[in-house]
Amino acid sequence: MAVPPQPFVRSTVRPEVQALRALAVGAVVLHHGWPAVAPAGYMGVDVFFVVSGFLITGLLLREAEQRGRISLRAFYLRRARRILPAALAVLLAVSLLTVAVVPQREWRAWFREIVASALYFENWQLAVDSQIPARADLESTPVQHYWSLSVEEQFYLFWPLLLIAALWVAARRASGSRVVLTVTLGAVTAASLVYCLVLTGQDSDLAYFSTLTRTWEFGAGGLLALLAGAPLPQHHRLRSAVSAAGLVLIVVPIVTFRSPELFPGVVVLAPVVGTMAVIWAGMPKAAWSPARVAALAPVQWMGDVSYSLYLWHWPIFMFTPYLIGMPSPPWVMALLVVLAFLVAGLSKRVIEDPFRAPAAGLRARPSFMLGGIAAVVAVVVGAGVVAPGIAAERTVACDRRDTEVTDGR
Repeated sequence: MAVPPQPFVRSTVRPEVQALRALAVGAVVLHHGWPAVAPAGYMGVDVFFVVSGFLITGLLLREAEQRGRISLRAFYLRRARRILPAALAVLLAVSLLTVAVVPQREWRAWFREIVASALYFENWQLAVDSQIPARADLESTPVQHYWSLSVEEQFYLFWPLLLIAALWVAARRASGSRVVLTVTLGAVTAASLVYCLVLTGQDSDLAYFSTLTRTWEFGAGGLLALLAGAPLPQHHRLRSAVSAAGLVLIVVPIVTFRSPELFPGVVVLAPVVGTMAVIWAGMPKAAWSPARVAALAPVQWMGDVSYSLYLWHWPIFMFTPYLIGMPSPPWVMALLVVLAFLVAGLSKRVIEDPFRAPAAGLRARPSFMLGGIAAVVAVVVGAGVVAPGIAAERTVACDRRDTEVTDGR
């Protein structure tokens, strides 16, 4: 496999990326808690997609540059350590709370999505449901936000293979690796973008959840990592202006766009281009640079816990009405946001960090971790299969008993 002639992305510490994560998760939380404040806060997911494409592509290209090859085993193991423990912990908690506090008539719909989330096809489950009139208007479940994680996991499955294939072609034909990679990633990204625009005009629900219409957002981040991953060392005023313009492209649509039936059409270009602009600009040192805000400790901390905050906030919001017996008033929602931040911080420290930097024994024998993950998946999926059946049997028994009582009268 050909080794790229020039270094790709050297730095793995990107404060501006952490700030983008904070902005993205903040937009999603605002949308779920106060949709009138951020009517298009769901665009935070698009920011996440571009960031993921940028980071993952940079990581894989650095490995190809340094080792002359990309190890699929090492890549997938890193992804499993990074993503699965916290995600499965939330699904396990959601399963237990569903059985404990949710009426049994809702179990079937909720557990159907819990199983889909555990197996990372929640986006396709929702896409199918959107095509069925009886399900298209179903109320939200506490795991619906896992659709974006499903898209991301599906991207992780094929993107490394695409890079490996492109590098193999470059080696066989003695072509420049960057040229082949640019053509390959560019073609896939362009095809996905065109499909996104066409499908949005035909079926915006299907376009919203489809992996095929979202791939271009990851691809845009990947092309940035390939072609301009490292910020310019100078030109601080130019970079500050680009960063500020990028933030405008992200924030303005989030707080003004009110036509979800047109999403993710042309409008999604705004947060995607804006995210790319902020990453390209890096952390410029001009006095008026947005980097001054991005570098603040609370912003960086929020970026650190963004994954756990994304996972936990929606179940917390969803279960509270069942616990207090009424919709959450504004003051309760404010308290729930504080609770979500506390839980996210604890989750990162207790669940995420130990798996991201495991002890020597666990690094040496990853089968232990994978076995534990498989066991949790089996428990969640098993609960999703068994619990709705039990609920259905109880419902039938109650109906039969009510009929007998009525007949006895």
